[in-house]
Amino acid sequence: MKVTLLSLSLLLTSCASIVTGQNQAVSVDTSPVKDAVCTLSNDKGTWFVNSPGSTTILRSYSDLHVSCKKKGFGKGITTVKSSTKGMAFGNILVGGLIGTAVDCGTGAAYDYPSLINVPINTELALAK
Repeated sequence: MKVTLLSLSLLLTSCASIVTGQNQAVSVDTSPVKDAVCTLSNDKGTWFVNSPGSTTILRSYSDLHVSCKKKGFGKGITTVKSSTKGMAFGNILVGGLIGTAVDCGTGAAYDYPSLINVPINTELALAK
């Protein structure tokens, strides 16, 4: 019975989920503007960070939208695409369809860039 449960649990887990999980740390930089308030969002949630700074987000296949603002400056907006991790393709062979489905569904198969640069228009501050 224990062997059957162990075998079943191994079949239901997936490679990317085990190795890197659903979470990813990302850093946001708005140089040369400091202390901008940034909002990051995808289909898994919304996160906030002051720039330059880091936060942990949930991985997803969908784009990550980043919006930063600071009083007296223009607004900075950028969108970054997720990329499929190489181990997700290996999971097709090792974890089969179940492992691949788990990784894709939880977002564990995807990555965003670890550093996201968001340009903020400084011309508004210079005009004052």
